[in-house]
Amino acid sequence: MFALVRKIIFRTILAVVLITLLVLGVALFYPEKILCLDSGKVTADVIVVLGGGDHERPQRAAELFKAHAAPRILITGEGDDEINRQLLLKAGVPANVIEIESKSRTTKENAEFSVKRFSAEKIHSAILVTSWYHSRRALRTFEHFGKELKFYSRPSYYAFDADDWKKLGIQKRMRLEFLKLPGYWIRYGVNPF
Repeated sequence: MFALVRKIIFRTILAVVLITLLVLGVALFYPEKILCLDSGKVTADVIVVLGGGDHERPQRAAELFKAHAAPRILITGEGDDEINRQLLLKAGVPANVIEIESKSRTTKENAEFSVKRFSAEKIHSAILVTSWYHSRRALRTFEHFGKELKFYSRPSYYAFDADDWKKLGIQKRMRLEFLKLPGYWIRYGVNPF
């Protein structure tokens, strides 16, 4: 009996180790398979542009707005909110459809402050625009803090090509995302899967 229990425990540990190695291999060689989530062509009540990135996010939001994905845009994030607003205006988005939430400093705060605003304004769905390597954590965080709302992810694919990762500094950001995914799970209960 004891030998059977040891055999089961050994097989379970071996399976966990092999699955972990497989996930780490995929993360190392194909990080986009884990980090990037794209909902495809969708429509919603609002487009949410998260702060950060290399200012490619407003360009993606403008493309989605012009494709009638949503009638309004919310810029969220302290620091580059006014830059993002100017980039949206430059891309041809009318000023009257752009709103700004400028208090949030983290993805968690982006979600909390936006969800609070959406509840007050009776918004039911939102398209999140962020960088491709940030899209999984962003989507899962908004879903966690806004369970009653529907969220979609339509990331920017700036520097998606592996040749650009090191040259444009994306490699470091991807490594940080692999730390932040479990960090958000442990700290805030945001399940990345």
